[in-house]
Amino acid sequence: MDSSTLLFNQLKAAEPFFLLAGPNVIESEEHILRMANHLKTITSKLGLPLVFKSSFDKANRTSSKSFRGPGMNEGLKILEKVKIAYQIPTITDVHEAIQCEPVGRVADIIQIPAFLCRQTDLLVAAAKTGKIINIKKGQFCAPSVMINSAEKVRLAGNSNVMVCERGTMFGYNDLIVDSRNFEWMREAACPVVADVTHSLQQPAGRKLDGGGVASGGLRELIPCIARAAVAVGVDGIFMEVHDDPLKAPVDGPTQWPLRHLEELLEELMAIARASRGKRRMKIDLTPFHD
Repeated sequence: MDSSTLLFNQLKAAEPFFLLAGPNVIESEEHILRMANHLKTITSKLGLPLVFKSSFDKANRTSSKSFRGPGMNEGLKILEKVKIAYQIPTITDVHEAIQCEPVGRVADIIQIPAFLCRQTDLLVAAAKTGKIINIKKGQFCAPSVMINSAEKVRLAGNSNVMVCERGTMFGYNDLIVDSRNFEWMREAACPVVADVTHSLQQPAGRKLDGGGVASGGLRELIPCIARAAVAVGVDGIFMEVHDDPLKAPVDGPTQWPLRHLEELLEELMAIARASRGKRRMKIDLTPFHD
């Protein structure tokens, strides 16, 4: 069995769930290694499978003046150091088909951004790396769209695919999370992940002092969305975590504080174990008789 399939099977079997977590973007090698160390320590203590997440390039920032990251070459070198130093798998995102092959040489999971979840050429290029593919559901998409997106990956010869709920547009500057999607996305016949941080973005909802806009967010509601997700029975939680969210250069308003991560994960694990969300309830519609 190849390493990607082995990891995929381990994540599928994770109880009560697996965790994809890390800072939104690579700020520096020192910061990434320090965050990876903290995350591994916490998840090892709790017995949660961890995949470390960070992006080398935020290609869809609201403003062209915003920080994007170190770029692919430098970013992949840093993620490789995380794998070597802490023996944990990594996940990062791609935006162009040409990025898939080099990213696949380092990352264990390739993430398809929500805006690009229907891009066939990108999905196929990612699939052909043989790595696990995590597809974010577009904010503009019905959950049923993910059935087709996952199938594009499978038809390209890769059965190791996951789908991820990250909220649905509600007007211009807000997102909502419809918990029914966690159930409906299971029709894609693959693990379902809940992104409990991006789903609380308020896109272009924050005016800047010097003019222009940036994305805001509702960090205080991250526990609310996460509790609902694990109660429904998702297979994995995606969560961006930062040791100093107020100074994070990207998506600071929706990154969860590192100091509160262990506390929140403990609660989520307790809820997930108490719930029977992963087992679909059989409904008997025959007449009831006393």
